[in-house]
Amino acid sequence: MTVYGTRPEAIKVAPVIKALEASDDFESVTVVTGQHREMLDQVNELFGIVPDHDLNIMSHGQTLAQIFARVIEGLDPILEKEEPAAVIVQGDTSTSTAAALAAFYRQIPVIHLEAGLRSGDISSPFPEEANRRITTQIAALHLAPTEVSRANLLAEGVDDSTIVVTGNTVIDALLMTASKEVHFDDPALEALAASGRRILLLTTHRRENWGAAMLGVGRALAQIALEFPDVEIVLPLHRNPLVREALLPALNNIANVTTIEPLNYGQFTRLMSLSYLIVTDSGGIQEEAPSLGKPVLVLRDSTERPEGVAAGTTRLIGTCQEDVEHQIRQLLSSQELYDRMAGSTNPYGNGDAAQSSLHALRSNTDRRSANPGNMQTTTFGTTRK
Repeated sequence: MTVYGTRPEAIKVAPVIKALEASDDFESVTVVTGQHREMLDQVNELFGIVPDHDLNIMSHGQTLAQIFARVIEGLDPILEKEEPAAVIVQGDTSTSTAAALAAFYRQIPVIHLEAGLRSGDISSPFPEEANRRITTQIAALHLAPTEVSRANLLAEGVDDSTIVVTGNTVIDALLMTASKEVHFDDPALEALAASGRRILLLTTHRRENWGAAMLGVGRALAQIALEFPDVEIVLPLHRNPLVREALLPALNNIANVTTIEPLNYGQFTRLMSLSYLIVTDSGGIQEEAPSLGKPVLVLRDSTERPEGVAAGTTRLIGTCQEDVEHQIRQLLSSQELYDRMAGSTNPYGNGDAAQSSLHALRSNTDRRSANPGNMQTTTFGTTRK
């Protein structure tokens, strides 16, 4: 059983679900929580996934505690009915950790996809850093995207035999999507794509950046727009009103700033591929953009994805207005610096993470079969169906 609820989760579990569906030795059951609603549905449609169960927990203004409680309450009877041999959760959302707990309470082994990411600061990103640490304590099998993530898990005392380095499935999803012919619904974006203008893509949404930090980001991008009239800044606006209230006052009514509603994943992938530079606080984009040869400036002071920083594909710039302006100005002005970042190797994999994940599942299923009935010495414990 795979449980997910947000757009980033959906993107990253989609290749695994499709691989499970195509295999002869697994029966796949999918459960969505609806933590994100419209954006989640768009990803499922893109990849041709029809969930078996939908908790539909989304409600306006719900708190993190309410999300957590609703996921556990809604998932528990489904676990009782389906009796899965294992539950896959992805990443660090409230959905993933709540689902892991619900499975643990029923003694169902948890498989953690994208395990081992750490920023080192439990408050940043919030609540994701705490979520992923909690899930680590519950998981029976840790599918780590990189050797750095594996090292993080080992440093916390996780048994090495329960860790498999797979690469990141977001690269699988990106390459699957990039191979499709996609057109923008917005004629303005189609016109921009045909214009040949340099595009600076901006995305920001993280809780720790709400308020003063995001206001400063908006002012910084407004200044860059005025200094570089040949650059088009494109901002897909997050649906959260706090994000819009922080960014729009500075960026409204600037000729070379285009604000748009959130794009579905296919169109967003195309927009990334057309962009010259990406400025973001997103975790997934830090992994995706380097595969497209796009430098990424990260609006954060720390990251749980240090591999990109070490490889030179991403750079942490914080949210101070002057620093954001300076870093963007540098990349837009220096071809040498730009080429160095754009030409760096993506450390997050080459698109075979889903198959590596299935291989790990098979190996651990074989170990379970060889030692039935002992959850302490086998990854999946006893067969439930």
